[in-house]
Amino acid sequence: MINQERIEILNRIKQLEKERKFDCDVENDPPNKILNPQDVDYLRKKWKNKLKRFFVSRGAEKAIDGLISSGQLIISNVIGEENLKEVKGAAFITSNHFHPFENIAIYKTFQKYANKHTFYRIIREGNFTSPPKGFDLFFRHCNTLPLSSNPRTMQKFLEALKKLSEKSSYFLIYPEQAMWWNYPKPRPFKDGAFKFAYKLNIPIIPCFITMNDSPIYKDSDGFPVKEYTINIGKPIYPNKQLCASENVISMKETNFNFCQYTYEKTYGVKLEYES
Repeated sequence: MINQERIEILNRIKQLEKERKFDCDVENDPPNKILNPQDVDYLRKKWKNKLKRFFVSRGAEKAIDGLISSGQLIISNVIGEENLKEVKGAAFITSNHFHPFENIAIYKTFQKYANKHTFYRIIREGNFTSPPKGFDLFFRHCNTLPLSSNPRTMQKFLEALKKLSEKSSYFLIYPEQAMWWNYPKPRPFKDGAFKFAYKLNIPIIPCFITMNDSPIYKDSDGFPVKEYTINIGKPIYPNKQLCASENVISMKETNFNFCQYTYEKTYGVKLEYES
């Protein structure tokens, strides 16, 4: 049985594409609550948060294995894993944002090919303060770094990023911003990821996930489960000879060009948006 709410969301995506509003939220999420500095322990300094991270992460691994074994998460191929070899220290990982499980696919890929790095997910404020039902422990205690609309919290976030980048961490971040369910095209990027990379002087590892319908498995909404191919591009390094704004433009353009090339090569069509 097809979930009609999901049909409405797909229609909403089509309309927003026509309007070129690529960063608008389409899901029926509750209103965001503001994340204040005292409400988040980015570095897990408190012992109770360290314990929660340990046990929640173990539980998450079991849940992920269950998704894979049941066919609800399918990684059919990885292309470009050799590009990870030259990245010795910290890096930002960028990817297209189209499904709650696609971050898990990125995580499993990097766990296999770059397991010496600690993997963090940079998440939207609302996923931490008002997480979807059943995902509260995951979003709050499974190596997540929430953004915030509170400037003081963002200062705390940036300080944590700096410290974690000194420990060869990987930070998954979505420059498209909003999640558009099963949307196959790359969308225009926001500047945030590239500003962070320039400020910390660490590279971007561009990823783009392409997909096709599984002939066997259906998801909880009645649609075919997508089989993912994880495409990994060459690392993009900040150019300190450029000023900050020029660097952001250059890195962002290089990242998007990789996504566009991968999209057009995989699907055999030119990247065009509906009008």
